[in-house]
Amino acid sequence: MHGRFPILYIAEADAEEAVLSSGALAHLVEAIPQATFTVVGSAASAPLFADLPRLERLIVLDRDGRWDWIALWNQVRETNWGLVIDMRGSTLSGKLRRQKRAVKGKVLPDVHLVEQAARVLQLDEIPAPKLFVGRDTQEAADALIPPGEGPILAIGPGVDWIGKRWPADRYAKVALSLLGEDGPLAGGRLMIVGEEADRDAAHSIRFAVKRERVIELQGRLTRLQTVAALSRADFYIGGDSLWTQLAVAAGVPAVGVFGPSDEVLRRPWTGVAVRGPRSLQEFIDLDPRLNQHIQHMMDLPYERVLKASKKLLAQLAG
Repeated sequence: MHGRFPILYIAEADAEEAVLSSGALAHLVEAIPQATFTVVGSAASAPLFADLPRLERLIVLDRDGRWDWIALWNQVRETNWGLVIDMRGSTLSGKLRRQKRAVKGKVLPDVHLVEQAARVLQLDEIPAPKLFVGRDTQEAADALIPPGEGPILAIGPGVDWIGKRWPADRYAKVALSLLGEDGPLAGGRLMIVGEEADRDAAHSIRFAVKRERVIELQGRLTRLQTVAALSRADFYIGGDSLWTQLAVAAGVPAVGVFGPSDEVLRRPWTGVAVRGPRSLQEFIDLDPRLNQHIQHMMDLPYERVLKASKKLLAQLAG
């Protein structure tokens, strides 16, 4: 291929799913140097791609109504696209002028979402999730990370539903053990990420180490800036959440704490998932819609998460 090669990428509306698929887009950035990109996303997912190399347009689809798609059509119909990738499976992408089109189908129940994204492009090798971070974004994040020595353990305790929330005191016990004198991250610092609303969930976590060793970033960064901050971390622990997927997209080895959610689809691609004694189906039997105000994660002991963390750290060191 020679000359400009315009690519239209329609990302998932859900931010977490958009991150899980991001490796496919990153692959195109790196594999087709002459490509330019127009990315369409929701108000939640579009900002994650703001620093994409060779980005020409970032279009926010505020809602999912018919008139919103018509407005989008009017913005993209004049271009003869080299490639259209549609991660929403919309009808719009099939009506555009293009050389090639790749569309994400229905979610397969037994295939990780990262692999499903790679299958959209028919890739032999599965690219890990990756979000690009520009210099300004990195500098904004670094400005909130004080100078210090030792490794950084990042924790993201926030989740979108109480049923997936692991108790903060258990995160604290794991952090204390990993960062303690005999721990694999001895002498390191503790970084806490998430939304402002997650601060209460982290109340006891911040006391796991001395105040000067805590980097508290909840509510202080955009999500893309959070990726930049997480890129400075050496290890991450968090729930089944957007924050865990952002850590993966930042290239950080991660332990995901799972309970009433599906690790087959969403486990950290560059890490491991840990669950308690109950299977996903047992949670569904108790809470069929997985939406009740029940703290499902109480039966996952901190020792199990600590063991998995130490094992992964040992593998990385070896």
